[in-house]
Amino acid sequence: MSTMRIFYLLSVLLILEAFSSCCKQPEKLTEQEVLDIINRFDEGWRHKNAKAVDSVLSKQYLYFTQSGHTFDRASLVQTASSSVYQLQTMERQQYAIQLEGNTAVVNTVWKGKGSYHGQVFDDNQRCSITVVKTSGEVKILAEHCTPIKESL
Repeated sequence: MSTMRIFYLLSVLLILEAFSSCCKQPEKLTEQEVLDIINRFDEGWRHKNAKAVDSVLSKQYLYFTQSGHTFDRASLVQTASSSVYQLQTMERQQYAIQLEGNTAVVNTVWKGKGSYHGQVFDDNQRCSITVVKTSGEVKILAEHCTPIKESL
């Protein structure tokens, strides 16, 4: 085979590869995948299983605290298994999922009772959880929870 013919075949292959890469359908995240990842996250917390919590978090995970600070992934995973965080009860209700391609924003109500650094809590919070799907993996990217104040 001549050099020119080999060069031509390689060029065609490179063009076909570039075309197929740019024209792939973007990954779509499903509602069931979102529910599954949040359930795995909650079960990890319920059973103080830091590995389970860690397994569902994006490498770039960020938690926005009620006091205006942030917790990164490492801090959150450490808290999940720490003796300073004790969870007696927890439940998540009222899921509303907004899907956009490979991303979802989930609106839920989280209720939990326990203690953190010796301070007792009885939380009723509205939470926003951002879930993404990349390279076939579904992960939690960010979370923010705000106390629900009782109306008068």
